[in-house]
Amino acid sequence: MNMNTIRIVITDDHAVLRAGLKMLLESQSDMEVIGEASDASSARTAIDELGPDVMTLDLTMPGTDGFQLLRELKQLSPATRFVVLTMHDDPAYLRAAIAAGADAYVLKKSADTELMTAIRSSMVNQFYATVEVRPDSRISSDSNDVESLQQAARQLSEREREVLVRVAQGLTNQQVADLLALSIKTIESYRARLMHKLELRTRAELVSFALKTGLLYPRTDYEPDSPKP
Repeated sequence: MNMNTIRIVITDDHAVLRAGLKMLLESQSDMEVIGEASDASSARTAIDELGPDVMTLDLTMPGTDGFQLLRELKQLSPATRFVVLTMHDDPAYLRAAIAAGADAYVLKKSADTELMTAIRSSMVNQFYATVEVRPDSRISSDSNDVESLQQAARQLSEREREVLVRVAQGLTNQQVADLLALSIKTIESYRARLMHKLELRTRAELVSFALKTGLLYPRTDYEPDSPKP
């Protein structure tokens, strides 16, 4: 192996996707896939035992808060670059990923053309994203606004907060229903009620709400001053 070869671990719960990514990355002369992970536990093991230069990471693996896992992995291996590979094109997800420690953010639908660029950019401390960071027109960062959002969050029932967090994590209605042992119609009802009660219109606004109120993970200052290395 060339000393300049980028050592990569692929983390995703879909074996077929991992196989495709491995083939794609190993077609590059400067990249080698040294391991794979399918869940949070195997991701931690791979970081600890392999110490990769880069880890690709899906944010929405079942049973895992992807943002929290990213923060944990970054603490375990600060030198590793983390390239988030996701289906979520909401800017709110991008901002949350940056705050959690992502070094690049690539949509799965464009991975065949963008992933290698993202990996190489991360290795030279250049943040790369296929989603534009833009101000959220409905959820501002003003401290008074955050206080009012937290007040609104306190008015939610425990079940409403639980559904909100799962949806903000990127789970589908069916996945939330399976996780909470409820019917999909019940989850749809909870979700519609949440959007109406909180005066939100999109998933991106819901994610912003969950982030700013500390429901998604205990950090509200997720708006980056500048892309982190």
